[in-house]
Amino acid sequence: MRKVLVTGCAGFIGSHLVEALLARGANVVGVDCLTPFYEIERKRANLNHFLGHPGFRFIEGDLNHPHVLEHALPGVETVFHLAARAGVRSSWGDTFDSYLQENLMATQRLLEACAKSRLAKFVNASSSSVYGNTPDLPAREDSRLRPASPYGVTKLAAEKLCDVYREVMSVPSVSLRLFTVFGPRQRPDMAFDRFLRAAYGGEAIHVFGDGSQVRNFTYVSDVVEGFLLAAEHPTPSGVYNIGGGATVRLSEVLDYMATVVGKPLKIEYEPKAPGDVAATEADITLARSELGFDPKVDWREGIRRQGEWVLRSL
Repeated sequence: MRKVLVTGCAGFIGSHLVEALLARGANVVGVDCLTPFYEIERKRANLNHFLGHPGFRFIEGDLNHPHVLEHALPGVETVFHLAARAGVRSSWGDTFDSYLQENLMATQRLLEACAKSRLAKFVNASSSSVYGNTPDLPAREDSRLRPASPYGVTKLAAEKLCDVYREVMSVPSVSLRLFTVFGPRQRPDMAFDRFLRAAYGGEAIHVFGDGSQVRNFTYVSDVVEGFLLAAEHPTPSGVYNIGGGATVRLSEVLDYMATVVGKPLKIEYEPKAPGDVAATEADITLARSELGFDPKVDWREGIRRQGEWVLRSL
């Protein structure tokens, strides 16, 4: 990968991916519109890890604006598309227009522009939210898709756009369904960041539901490896699950966080939020066999690393 484009480069996963690509010697064009979905200062701090690197060029802008793609795409061989409006709980109500613009319209415009280029690979960041309340657990790529939130619907629709542009317009696209990614630089609305900051500060941890929900937690470096493997594979399938290899109950995670923080947690349970599912569980057999994907970071080790990062940032 000589020259690549990373959309959403200032985000949680995107910034880690840019660092990994630069370490491999790639020339990286990064695009991010720095939306105020959460504190822009956090995004700028993420960018500071590689701004000034001779192999990196930053374009601040919206993929829905044609001039952004005109400046970003020339010479690019591989596209990593991570730009999106995230969040299950915030996708209900009047905010849905933003999800349409940032998750669907932006994806379609990027794919349309890529159809006019000679790409080696287009890797799209999808989500386990496309499975929603599927009864097929552990979820396989061919399991029934039952999104439980507007966010999940937009991510599934973006996948289908990638499929259409691959089959009709020959854009070499592949989508990765990411399962509950965590680690340093995690967004402030995500559970582990909220929990750890509250715990270190002696504040109450607010948990939606009763703690019995089950998740497949995936450390960010393993997710980055999944992106790199998908980009390098010559003839990938259209979609892969990228999960951490273990499914854990949230109550067990909270018990371990208390050990990491070194003191009991103050937990306040709140009603289950709309769109939250009881369980996510990834079958990563296809990613293992076709991509050679093998998650390395155990969820306990990942929480310890994220806890150290949160403590340094307080």
